[in-house]
Amino acid sequence: MNDLWPTELKVSKDRRLLTVSFNDGIAVSLPAEMLRVLSPSAEVQGHGPGQKVTVPGKRHVAIRAMVPTGNYAVRIAFDDGHDTGIFTWVYLRELGTSGESQFADYERDLAQKGLSRDPR
Repeated sequence: MNDLWPTELKVSKDRRLLTVSFNDGIAVSLPAEMLRVLSPSAEVQGHGPGQKVTVPGKRHVAIRAMVPTGNYAVRIAFDDGHDTGIFTWVYLRELGTSGESQFADYERDLAQKGLSRDPR
């Protein structure tokens, strides 16, 4: 996957969906909420094993901006102020293939912690 790169990144009009088309012809559609709660940022992932944070209340989050980061990634800013996640092309593709499973794990974590996807 080292030769993987996007040919198009397109944000929907309501800013709640990012579609990424890759050079191998595969396109993935990624909801903004999934991108936000599974952000690769230290704020979400923590700084080490066991430090991952379950972020509640992001059901209606939207993409505010995207900034290219070198030739390997994009930094996505969300309308809730979070803007430190650098999403590599490989990670975006991974979310396209296993994101639903990861999001289901996130929803289980929310339920176990008595949290909700809905804002307070």
